[in-house]
Amino acid sequence: MKRKNLAKPQLLTLSLLIASFASWASAANKGFVIAMGGGNGTPEIYEKWKALGGGTNAHVVLIPTANNPGDDIAPVVEGLKHVFGTQDVTVLDTKDRAKANSAEFVAPLQRATFVFIDGGRQWRLADAYLGTRVERELRNVLKRGGVIAGSSAGASILASYLVRGDPKGPEVMMAKGHERGFGFIPNSAIDQHVSERHRERDMEAVVAAHPKLLGIGIDPNTVIVVHEGQFEVLGSGKVTITKAGQKQYSISSGNHFDLRRRKPQ
Repeated sequence: MKRKNLAKPQLLTLSLLIASFASWASAANKGFVIAMGGGNGTPEIYEKWKALGGGTNAHVVLIPTANNPGDDIAPVVEGLKHVFGTQDVTVLDTKDRAKANSAEFVAPLQRATFVFIDGGRQWRLADAYLGTRVERELRNVLKRGGVIAGSSAGASILASYLVRGDPKGPEVMMAKGHERGFGFIPNSAIDQHVSERHRERDMEAVVAAHPKLLGIGIDPNTVIVVHEGQFEVLGSGKVTITKAGQKQYSISSGNHFDLRRRKPQ
């Protein structure tokens, strides 16, 4: 009996590990996913974008659909041009799902080497693009070895589970009908502006309700650079890790995390 009781948690651990590897195998690609916790970024972050996204030969696409009405995207466009040293920056923005499914609209994504999804409210991204050709072409960017980066709301949508997706306001962590992200980082939920808005504990309720999720909370001006089942932390802040039944901890810039085994490297 004792051997059977001992075997059960071992089998459970093994099954979860196998499931995690299977999820990453299905999401396997040559590209990079970069999630930033808001802010304006740092020179170190910009250098990483440029190095991975194609440098001066980059084909950059900006998706500002999460922005609030009246937000000026011109500074973001000019900032991307400055980072990459190129004028090749295309803006893709629609709330019309039929347009998001059109060949003409997604054409810039088919040559993109770097896509930046700007912040605002993540439900706007979900409503406009989930299940459309835009989502499919974003996956193809990664398959080609390109980069998809997102900040704030644009970071949250990169995960498989979408937090703060309630159109009524960002205070609600789990909003029925707005709980699915793009899933470029499997079995995860991403929160942002963590230290700035004192959100360190907010992910606990999410992983308690969904124990298979890894909660990733990212400070402003901080990124995780995800590639082949692991991520590196860069920037001025920290990344807070929340797992069901375990004590929270944080990871600083320069450190790595194994997403398959769910532990720091």
